[in-house]
Amino acid sequence: MTKGLITTDKTRCWWCGELPDYIAYHDVEWGRPTLDDVHLFEKVCLEGFQSGLSWLTILRKRDAFRDAFDGFDFERVARFTPKRVEKLLGNADIVRHRGKIEATINNAQRAVELAEEHGALTPYFWSWEPGPDERPKKATHAALTKMTTCPSAKAMSKDLKKRGWKFVGPTTAYAFMQAMGLVNDHLEGCAYRDAVETARTARAVERVRAAAAKITR
Repeated sequence: MTKGLITTDKTRCWWCGELPDYIAYHDVEWGRPTLDDVHLFEKVCLEGFQSGLSWLTILRKRDAFRDAFDGFDFERVARFTPKRVEKLLGNADIVRHRGKIEATINNAQRAVELAEEHGALTPYFWSWEPGPDERPKKATHAALTKMTTCPSAKAMSKDLKKRGWKFVGPTTAYAFMQAMGLVNDHLEGCAYRDAVETARTARAVERVRAAAAKITR
């Protein structure tokens, strides 16, 4: 057995284990290129909520988060009031952390500004897609477990912070890239790696890359 892979009905990356919700997330979502502004915003926020916790904890609360934050429609979240914050702090189904809740509202306001600047969030986030020089020659367990961030993730984190975003450190930025398909970190030998790579070369992704290339910083 190749290190970092587990085999049950299929061969998968080690981190999903045998937990059904983690397996479904690994198989259907993780690494699939995302070109939807709301989904991208949601993931930035949930990665922030994950800080100090496990992704499994957040994944199992994700539906509750979506209900609490109006589906992560950032234009709506940007208008949340202090009264709404207090209501969220009383919601036992989410992570009741005032700093993270207020950061999500702040980030929604910043997202509105960013969408106005670039027409949408998607080209902005994809403009930080790491180049081949930042990627390991082979996606092995040894190579990827050492990659907690990369130069592009660090640069994206720095730019977001400059714009006023919160809970967007370099490690969070790289985890976002892994989940949203800006990189393909399914291991070599994972049954889903090729499907993710095929999705990353689709026409829709190429159109977004072309739009992202026009963004100057």
